[in-house]
Amino acid sequence: MNRLASVFLILCAGAWSAESVTPNVTARTEIDSFNQALTEATRHMDNAAIVALWDDGGVSLLPSTKPIVGKKAIAKFMEDVTTQLPSGRMEKFDMQCFDIETSGNWASEWCQEHQIVVFTDGKPTFEGRGNMLLVLHRGVDGKWRLQREMWNQALVPNPSSSSE
Repeated sequence: MNRLASVFLILCAGAWSAESVTPNVTARTEIDSFNQALTEATRHMDNAAIVALWDDGGVSLLPSTKPIVGKKAIAKFMEDVTTQLPSGRMEKFDMQCFDIETSGNWASEWCQEHQIVVFTDGKPTFEGRGNMLLVLHRGVDGKWRLQREMWNQALVPNPSSSSE
């Protein structure tokens, strides 16, 4: 069985068990710091800082897009998007993550994001929301990095519904 299949089974086993794998305080603090770094880099549209948060063999799975495999391909994808939208400026980016689970040097969490991008060339403002599933790996240097990301569009919250 290959390493990725083993990791998948470990993560699934944690999800299927009656008890979830709760991260220790140190891992939780480190992952919260990772999430803050990702949020700040995205707010500033800092592609280099975002790419630095990816593992070399990371994979990004986006809707209607072929899998983007490897840090170099992820960097190129981000640069292409930035080049195609040169007048875009992130006005707002918020991300909240939930249900962090760890197993050794692996972690998973799901997040919700909301972004508003304004354009100085007259293009209409973009407002988007997304749901993300993130799989993180802690490297030999102790830093958590993105190993897998899956994103899909989220619904706009209904203001008349009560919150849970």
